[in-house]
Amino acid sequence: MRFLSVKTVPKLSWSAPYALTFKPPFLSMVYLVFGLVVFGLGEALIVAASIGVSPWVVFAQGITNVTGWSIGFATFITSLAVLVCWLPLKQMPGLGTVLNAILIALVLEYLLPYLPVFENIVIKIVYAVFGIMVAGVGAAIYLIANLGPGPRDGLMTGLQVKTNLPVAWVRTCLEIIVVTAGWLLGGSIGIGTILFAAFIGSAIAAGMHFLQYLFKERL
Repeated sequence: MRFLSVKTVPKLSWSAPYALTFKPPFLSMVYLVFGLVVFGLGEALIVAASIGVSPWVVFAQGITNVTGWSIGFATFITSLAVLVCWLPLKQMPGLGTVLNAILIALVLEYLLPYLPVFENIVIKIVYAVFGIMVAGVGAAIYLIANLGPGPRDGLMTGLQVKTNLPVAWVRTCLEIIVVTAGWLLGGSIGIGTILFAAFIGSAIAAGMHFLQYLFKERL
């Protein structure tokens, strides 16, 4: 359980020296894209499990109930608000920040229709848990690439620096706050929502810990 104490994103052979660069190292770009695709696969598996959406979607649903906005517009405004929160946290955007939204959306769009759908609730839960594990590894890969986190990941890493708490704790607390706010505003939650909020932070931390061990052995 040592991964629960991970506090920083490791620097490995594919980590870019700077997040904000217009000439990123080729290897960093490869791992960035690969990590985002893997994360998108994890999210697609969670959606296909159909036992609850992610906490941030619940929050967007809640905003929609209050404002009358569409889910897409509410998600967009939420992402902008999260990016504004980066300013006091001194987080640096990069190509990964932009590609995060584009590639994950593309993976969901083109992969989701081909994923099997199950009726058995136990299989659905296993499906969702596996999706969370895959998403955690994908997030770890693209965060280590150091070419700019996605809006929510940047909020996580920024808060980690400010609080000096482990990554898993920070992300879990963040997801619980978001899903609680969304539920209070009228968003709908399910078993998958609760599983995602409880374990995505640990999955990301476990992914970073595993990759650091695996690739440091090869350096």
